[in-house]
Amino acid sequence: MSEPVMGPFKRGEVNPYGQFFQGQSYLNMLTQDGLPIGNVTFEPGCRNNWHIHHAAEKGGQILLCTWGRGWYQEWGKPAQEMRAGDVVVIPANIKHWHGAAKDSWFVHLAVEVPGRDASTEWLEPVDEKEYANL
Repeated sequence: MSEPVMGPFKRGEVNPYGQFFQGQSYLNMLTQDGLPIGNVTFEPGCRNNWHIHHAAEKGGQILLCTWGRGWYQEWGKPAQEMRAGDVVVIPANIKHWHGAAKDSWFVHLAVEVPGRDASTEWLEPVDEKEYANL
């Protein structure tokens, strides 16, 4: 059986960072040199844990939504819905999560913005009750 088409890029393999996700996700790295860009596919209900893209200067992440419906939330702020065509700019050092809606696959390109002393800190899972209320 062929893979369903969800956006312009192939789904890729099971995400090697899966221990930081609730549910199943897939990763297809489109580039590794200079500006890492990954096509991330989330099954319905899948989302990553809260995390922070640390950097001493610049850094952060940009999400380019290409298919389906999902959510993005910064710590202390309400979640915002994401759909194909939406762009989310995540500054460095902001605690956040992103992933699929309960009833929809979701795909985005994750662009890692270069920064000085950049690293990702993975934190706790998104609260089940809060997610269920979205």
